[in-house]
Parts: sequence; structure tokens; C-alpha cells
Amino acid sequence: MSRQLNMDTVRQNFWKEEYLREKMLRCEWHHKYGSMVKAKQKAKAAARLPLKLPTLPPKAPLCPPPAPKELPSKAPSPALEAPIQSEMYPVLPATRALLYEGISHDFQGRYRYLNTRKLDMPEMRYLFPITTNFTYGWQLGPPVKQELVSCKMCRIESFFRKNGAFALLDPQDLAL
Repeated sequence: MSRQLNMDTVRQNFWKEEYLREKMLRCEWHHKYGSMVKAKQKAKAAARLPLKLPTLPPKAPLCPPPAPKELPSKAPSPALEAPIQSEMYPVLPATRALLYEGISHDFQGRYRYLNTRKLDMPEMRYLFPITTNFTYGWQLGPPVKQELVSCKMCRIESFFRKNGAFALLDPQDLAL
């Protein structure tokens, strides 16, 4: 079975021109975008390689300090050995003793110790405010118990904001 070649010179010239036009388009595209494609391929290949960290040279062992001259031996006091840097005041011995009395399951031991510590004001426990949230409760004094107003409408009017949810705050609404 022979193949029919319906090719005359016009059709042959059409395909020749089409082929050359596609070839020119590919060359132009490669000339315009080829460097970007190669850069992306190199970046992807570099990302696939494992990160190799530089090796550090081994440090020379430190020489021990020279032995101090012998001084008359004194019994070192425990307070002078190493000052402990703490942000909290030391706990009273009576409060610390609560740790060793019973277990937390029976509401004793650690549970009772923490509840007792919680009752102290922050100024009595900490030397200074550690976080910015501490400043809200710092030096407030003992809590003041306020009597509830018996009138329900008075409570509702004092609880809800009078200007709406997104309005600017009225200075009368702010409690300092």
C-alpha cells in the first residue's frame, strides 16, 4: 500500500516556511529566556544538595589556672560562696515547711504551699516586675470588696458601654 503524497510545490513551500518560523521562534525564546531558566535550574539543584556546615578546628585544651598560694584555711561561709541571682525574695521558713507536709492529692504539700504563696502580693514575692503584665498588678494594694447595687437596672447601666461598641471611650466610662 503506497502512501499518497499530495504535495505540490505550494504545499511544500508552506511546510518549509512553517518549520523555519517555528525554529526562529524557539531560537528567539531561548535567546530571551534561556539564562533565567538555567539560573532556576541551578538554584533547584543547589537546594537539593545537603547543607554542608564548615568544620571548626579543635580548640586547644585550656591550661588549668596556677595554684594559689596557700593561705591560712578559713571555713568558708555558705553565704559568701556564690551569691544566687534570683528575681524572687526568699520564702519564709514557715511557708517552705508547707511543702513537706502531706501530698497535693489531699490538698496539702505543694498544693497548700502554692496557694499560700499566691495570697502574697507580687511586691512581697518578686524584687521587680519580671514581665510587662506584672505592671498591671504591681502595688495595687489589698483587694477592695465592693458592694453590689441592689437595683438590676443600675448594674446593667453601669456595665454596658453607653456610646456603643466601637465609639471612642468617654472619660467618664474609664475607671482608673
